[in-house]
Amino acid sequence: MGTATSTMAAKLAFFPPSPPSYTVVTEESTGKMRISTEMMRHRRDEEIEVVKIKTRRGNEIVAMYVKNPLAKLTVLYSHGNAADLGHMFLIYNELSHHLNINLMGYDYSGYGQSSGKPSEQETYADIEAVYDWLRETYGTKDERIILYGQSVGSGPSLELASRLPRVRALVLHSPFLSGLRVMYAVKHSFWFDIFKNIDKIQLVECPVLVIHGTDDKVVDISHGKQLWELCKEKYEPLWLKGGSHCNLEMFPEYLPHLRKFISAIEKLPVPTFRRHSSVTENDHKKQMDSTKTSTSSRIGSRHSTECVSSRDKSRKISTGRRFEKARNSTDSFDRARNSFDRLGEMVRSVRLCNIDCVKSSVTEV
Repeated sequence: MGTATSTMAAKLAFFPPSPPSYTVVTEESTGKMRISTEMMRHRRDEEIEVVKIKTRRGNEIVAMYVKNPLAKLTVLYSHGNAADLGHMFLIYNELSHHLNINLMGYDYSGYGQSSGKPSEQETYADIEAVYDWLRETYGTKDERIILYGQSVGSGPSLELASRLPRVRALVLHSPFLSGLRVMYAVKHSFWFDIFKNIDKIQLVECPVLVIHGTDDKVVDISHGKQLWELCKEKYEPLWLKGGSHCNLEMFPEYLPHLRKFISAIEKLPVPTFRRHSSVTENDHKKQMDSTKTSTSSRIGSRHSTECVSSRDKSRKISTGRRFEKARNSTDSFDRARNSFDRLGEMVRSVRLCNIDCVKSSVTEV
């Protein structure tokens, strides 16, 4: 059962678009790389940087960085299952524009024009390489990074967040407890399971926003709700009534909730919304006394959304190289509605994270 179930879980996880929806071209005059797609005309060249990044597992992945001159934060976005950068191109640009963020998106190994074959461990190496690129190229600090994981992207995003106590925030969009738990209601984690998000969520120190549709037939909303319950830093979740696995961006509540979340994160000084694992209990007490805050941190005002801090547990963090010992494992509502009505058409046209096709594949195993 172990081998067959592991194969089924892998089939659930990875559906690279075939053929890829884009190519990468290099301009002879400047040596600058571009994503070759008709959608490129929707954005100015100077606002997008396309790069190829080498991972520690030897693959070369394609990533795109969308710049916003008003941005204070950078979102590192891990996309859904049956999408690549060509499909996500306009979505990333719209999010960057309407949320006033820089956005870094990338293709997993074996997706789009990235080399290699997709696997759980490859996705961990992929997001790690992109994170390193952000820090080394733009000097982006952890405190300025929001990790965003959609569907299968919740796996690498949560893995990275569990190892970075100072990352600013985490968004889980239609996440699952683990690959195996999508298919079976198991109570314990098995060695052959993949993306064991349920075992990692309590290691995440930053505020977590969970977004899930109530009518998700691929990953039941119970997955999102359980992950939210297990969070240390709970931000008001977004349960979208009638939402399925692939259409949450089309709901008018989606953009305002994200904007409110990002606005709250921007305004809150980093030291006040979570305890750093390297700080001693005595130092923490002094810090809390000086800032006159309670042991339960809050994000935003009572008219906004809140982050409720649960009991903190100190964790030892390696002071060596960050990943050498890593585990393997605000506009008006009408404007928001109008902008995401347009975005909804994009979502509808590319079917971003469609994994309904997994059902037929799983039955063949």
